Amino acid sequence: MADQVNFGDELVSPEEKTRRVGAVFSSVARRYDLMNDLMSGGMHRLWKDRFVARVKPRAGEDILDMAGGTGDVAFRMAARGAHVTVADINADMLGIGEERAAERGLTGLQWKVENAEALTFDDGRFDAYTIVFGIRNVTDIPAALKEAYRSLKRGGRFHCMEFSSSDWPGFAELYEAYSSRVIPQIGKAVANDEESYRYLVESIRRFPRPEAFRAMIADAGFVRASAEPMLGGLVSIFSGWKI
Repeated sequence: MADQVNFGDELVSPEEKTRRVGAVFSSVARRYDLMNDLMSGGMHRLWKDRFVARVKPRAGEDILDMAGGTGDVAFRMAARGAHVTVADINADMLGIGEERAAERGLTGLQWKVENAEALTFDDGRFDAYTIVFGIRNVTDIPAALKEAYRSLKRGGRFHCMEFSSSDWPGFAELYEAYSSRVIPQIGKAVANDEESYRYLVESIRRFPRPEAFRAMIADAGFVRASAEPMLGGLVSIFSGWKI
């Protein structure tokens, strides 16, 4: 890794980025799902439904939902009969997810504090690995992709959904203005945390374009790596297979 990495638009040490990302998500954990609704106009729910439809979780499968935090994606996959391990580097986010699972009477999920760059699971443990709106916050993304590959069984599949910038003329400029000016103010008003949401906007802007990230997935060893852009690449669903 380089001596410095981006924390949003700021250059910091890898260790500092990991620490500061943890602080961001500890700060926003309690209001995270409400903020997702406000920032996306509720569209994140439709995107997650579409994502899970691409994963096609099956009854009895073992799935690792990395950066699964508050459980939004895990609950959808567990409803289809999959055995889901929800992992996140942030214990506060997992705590919210466990509370939500208890409220819904869901008892079959496993919850584990894990670093995506150095998973504690055995090789070939899972049928599928999912990560939604989380990989851009990982300090060493290639390391996380290699760990995803290692943790999957032969024939296992990798699925990721992430934000980037849009290439639709007009829409791209409108979204840039909205994300830069409005989202931090929503964060200030709703979560009393303008700076965390400013970082989250900057992290989206700096994430690779869909084709570049698809190539990173292939470089990690996955075959049939693909990208399915939506809204001109503002949101994309990625996939790959371990053979």
